[in-house]
Amino acid sequence: KPLLNNPAIQSYVNQLGLWLALQTSRPDLPWTFGVLDDTGFNAFATPGGNILITKGLLLRIKTEAELAGVLAHEIAHVVQKHHLNAMKKNALLSTGKDIYEASSGANPLAKEVIGNLAKEILAKGLDKSDEFEADSEGVKIAARAGFDPYGLPAVLQTLQAQSATDNGFELMFSTHPAPQDRLQKLEA
Repeated sequence: KPLLNNPAIQSYVNQLGLWLALQTSRPDLPWTFGVLDDTGFNAFATPGGNILITKGLLLRIKTEAELAGVLAHEIAHVVQKHHLNAMKKNALLSTGKDIYEASSGANPLAKEVIGNLAKEILAKGLDKSDEFEADSEGVKIAARAGFDPYGLPAVLQTLQAQSATDNGFELMFSTHPAPQDRLQKLEA
């Protein structure tokens, strides 16, 4: 998706994001923030400090603290190197599977079952724990930057009220733990 053609909004989101990033242990990354011209309800981070939020999510956010909470959650993914670690684990899994397949003349069905189990354990366990950690760290980052720490929980409550079958929310629900679970972890 292209970036939203609104320089004022892009500048505002960049300034807010950069202020939040300065409150982390990795303020020196080349942080960039942008708003995608997409009606979906989501935000993304990439290794190295690129953070994108959709226009659909931005339009549903009610306060600056909520936006800070969302951006801080994504910043936390970068600071904690969640994406980088996931890529390393996927590369290790792929290498391990190649070694396993090359080593014995094992039953192909056994190889497939073992490979699928390992992928499932890594993918499901890592994703939830990373999201929960990014929620927790994101609240801390937003608070250090001077924002109400309840901004992210407010966005999660908005998300909780939505249907997982709504096209605008489908991707968010498929890639993140249930909002109720995230809220319970944050409360703890």
